[in-house]
Amino acid sequence: MAPRPDAPPRPDGRRARGERRRGELLEATLRVVARDGVAGVSHRSVAREAGVPPTSATYYYATLDDLLVAALTWSAERTASSFRSVAPTPAAVARFVADAAGAHRERTLAGYELYLLAARRPELRAAARRWSDLVAGLVGPRDPVALRALLAALDGLLVQALIADSPPVVEDLERVVSLLMPGG
Repeated sequence: MAPRPDAPPRPDGRRARGERRRGELLEATLRVVARDGVAGVSHRSVAREAGVPPTSATYYYATLDDLLVAALTWSAERTASSFRSVAPTPAAVARFVADAAGAHRERTLAGYELYLLAARRPELRAAARRWSDLVAGLVGPRDPVALRALLAALDGLLVQALIADSPPVVEDLERVVSLLMPGG
């Protein structure tokens, strides 16, 4: 029986499963990078981490570069998406940085490992720039120099937080962020 012309399209279960599997593989890639560094990433290690057959990783990501670019892009988009809900105040931005270096430390560490790999691997550079492009889009047409300074400072704060012995305290970060934000 043919579907009615006014009926909504039926969901494509295969597509949904494929998207879910891609997400699982990208999450697993970030966990492997956080635990073992980029050198620990292989199709086999990612598939093992995701709990899927080894062929799944190569089915969705033919090369390691494809997998690393996808993981970096996905990570940047998820981080920017969570940043979208942050109020443009020093306190809220400080909380975001503290959470990124505390509760979400492993994801942040993996993101920066991939981000820095882009300095050596040109094929990753567009994905590495994705975070700043997304944040610039969220902030809108404000002073581009001030935005660049803020993003560079946030990168520096996050790297410092990742190498610190303990996560940063929001109140300390807020004082620094207030210096960086216009009107802060």
